[in-house]
Amino acid sequence: MESPRIIAGVARIVRDVGIAEELAQDALVAALEQWPEDGVPDNPGAWLMATAKHRAIDLVRRRERYARKLAEMGRDLETSGPRSHLDEPADPDDIDDDLLRLVFTACHPVLSAEARIALTLRLLGGLTTVEIARAFLTPEKTLAQRIVRAKRTLAAKGVPFEVPYGPEREARLGSVLEVIYLIFNEGYAATAGDDWLRPALCEDALRLARVLAELMPKEPEVHGLAALLELQASRSAARTGPAGEPVLLKDQSRARWNRVLVRRGFAALGRAEAVSSGGGPGPYVLQAAIAACHAHALTYAETDWGRIVTLYGMLAVRAPSPVVELNRAVAVSMAEGPGAALALVDALVGEPALRDYHLLPSVRGDLLVRLGRTDEAAREFTRAAGLARNERERTFLLTRAQECGSLR
Repeated sequence: MESPRIIAGVARIVRDVGIAEELAQDALVAALEQWPEDGVPDNPGAWLMATAKHRAIDLVRRRERYARKLAEMGRDLETSGPRSHLDEPADPDDIDDDLLRLVFTACHPVLSAEARIALTLRLLGGLTTVEIARAFLTPEKTLAQRIVRAKRTLAAKGVPFEVPYGPEREARLGSVLEVIYLIFNEGYAATAGDDWLRPALCEDALRLARVLAELMPKEPEVHGLAALLELQASRSAARTGPAGEPVLLKDQSRARWNRVLVRRGFAALGRAEAVSSGGGPGPYVLQAAIAACHAHALTYAETDWGRIVTLYGMLAVRAPSPVVELNRAVAVSMAEGPGAALALVDALVGEPALRDYHLLPSVRGDLLVRLGRTDEAAREFTRAAGLARNERERTFLLTRAQECGSLR
């Protein structure tokens, strides 16, 4: 629980997340050695933080290349004394500032998306290398090398341990939000493997989003992401059947939606709207608003599909992508009918980005079923199953293809 904060606090001193992680582990080992004899201190977190920082100071002193950093912190060291923090609670504001710096460092654009995800889960999520490798179906050795390379890259590139401001902050914040969103999505609908849901990944992403919202209360997109994840996570229990098979939104029992998470999502969306300035809502706020439309509806039939179409249109302007257009087509099918939506989907068939995207033929198959063109629909569902890498989803799509045959 304390690990991310300790790493963040030490990284501010040594300016190297790899070394900071090692020093944090050293502090935990020291606690295991000393606490059984001396007793657990009144404030264990402050003890661990102080111990790790003192070890960092010792390291800085021993290394000539850190002479400048030692000089910068010299005055603070002289006034506070080498062990004065051991019995004092750490300053929550300082910890939060350090934690925010760690978030931006782990998600720096100089790293690949895969490296950012792995490093974020390692440093901030507290997951072991084995757990991260298992979650993303990556060999442990490969994942470990990815994390090591990420740390080395940050050090080699001289990435500053800081929260950027101005245009750079806006650009970097997008990277931070993207990483958290990708982690959640992999848990919400696993790309591959035997399970369609991976709740632990959803929980890790949701916790990171909540922490970020507390650290950056004036950023509407941060609250927008938190709202989106709260609302999406509220449906988790209803998204699978007894055997773990996927359950479509229209078939879900809304009584199984988590109303506590729904209320949290509404509250976060309200905060996003309250701190929004000119320029209109951002992509995460818009997606949260779409999720809120579903959460407000007591039944699938009562969903305000017209508003969802409008919101997707706004999202297509703010964050244009073929996937957004595909989702907009689904909303159009509910608001205006499957015929109008099929024309939109057919216009996306030639998109290179959707060439191997299994949801394109899946959506097309669903529209064809509603139009009574079951033979064509069966072919689309079969093609979608061939592209799907998740076993649960593949089985589900093949079942839909077989059901089309029974409708002839």
